[in-house]
Amino acid sequence: MVVRDRKRPMYMIGVVAQMLGVHPQTLRLYEREGLIKPKRVGNQRLYSDEDIERLHLIIELTRGLGVNKAGVDIILRMRERLIALQREAEAMLECLEGDLRRRFQERIREILQE
Repeated sequence: MVVRDRKRPMYMIGVVAQMLGVHPQTLRLYEREGLIKPKRVGNQRLYSDEDIERLHLIIELTRGLGVNKAGVDIILRMRERLIALQREAEAMLECLEGDLRRRFQERIREILQE
């Protein structure tokens, strides 16, 4: 089974714009605003699968929910912090054994349900 590198930049701006149903200028605007950082090869922007997922979220927040660019920036930063915290918690779980690990997992579930 071949696993595709989701961080590998491989889509040009026109292709991404068409995939997302937006004008390429919209993608350039998101880049200028710092919401997305595509890889540059010379003057050409290349987007990865991760970039496209991020753009989907940005478009859903702005168009679907009416969130302004500043709000999108805050949401994206909070999301990144939550993902980092989740990874840290998972790493900590790997260090725990037996009953302590089970109790810690149960406590996390309780916190998430609150």
